[in-house]
Amino acid sequence: MSHPHPDFELYDNIDRTPDQVAAASAVTATRYDLRRWSLRDAEEFLARHPLPSAPLPRLDPGPYVAALAAAEKPAEVSAVTQHLLDAVYPTVRELSNLLLGIARWEGRHRSAAPDSAPKMLMSAASRCLDALALADQADMRVLRGEYDPAPQPPPPRPQPAQGLPPSPPGSAHASAPHRPSTRHTP
Repeated sequence: MSHPHPDFELYDNIDRTPDQVAAASAVTATRYDLRRWSLRDAEEFLARHPLPSAPLPRLDPGPYVAALAAAEKPAEVSAVTQHLLDAVYPTVRELSNLLLGIARWEGRHRSAAPDSAPKMLMSAASRCLDALALADQADMRVLRGEYDPAPQPPPPRPQPAQGLPPSPPGSAHASAPHRPSTRHTP
């Protein structure tokens, strides 16, 4: 039995997480192992192309939380929502563009299977923006309900009593006006 990478040693479970032990017995790698190997193999590349290691500046939720707590009307909640969406949109748009660029790297997205990594990245890029669009749509729905509600349908008109129409005068079969009075047989 051979393992796909030298980090795996048969029966060497010292300092391994349960995920690593399970992955080793299944002859597969954990997410942590894949990331560690990838970073090791990209060291020279990252030395030539340094990327920021610190997270992006964090959005300060304090003003939004305080404003939301003080909101008393839908218009005030909408103001908080729209300011929040405006604040995060440029970052989310850039994130979406970067994910799309990663998906399109070396044209791997062309003719890729729907469940492939490039298609998953393209979906993630789209969903980033979808979240903002859905939040905006929800806000507009609240505002429409507040300022432009759908007109109420008119109350239903009283209908005359349902039943058979009265039989014509002189009809022999008053109880069954739809049947012929005589039966024809060939």
